[in-house]
Amino acid sequence: MARLSVRVRAGVSSDEISMEGDVLHVRLTARPVAGQANKRLIRLLARHLSVRQADVVILHGHTSRDKLIEVTGVSDAELRARL
Repeated sequence: MARLSVRVRAGVSSDEISMEGDVLHVRLTARPVAGQANKRLIRLLARHLSVRQADVVILHGHTSRDKLIEVTGVSDAELRARL
């Protein structure tokens, strides 16, 4: 199980992921309305990390740009390597 700090920017023109220090920066095309951006974030991270969507959970920050994500099935070292 690994945890990751994520900063999200929603409603942009293309989905992008970049790592800056210990924080993952994610740009999402989905709007932050009715949980759309959170759902897109989970789908994007699951695909990028090669895990199931059910393995990616938002622990804190459901309504914030800054989130704490937990990914089961991978270690911290594996998570960093996949990013």
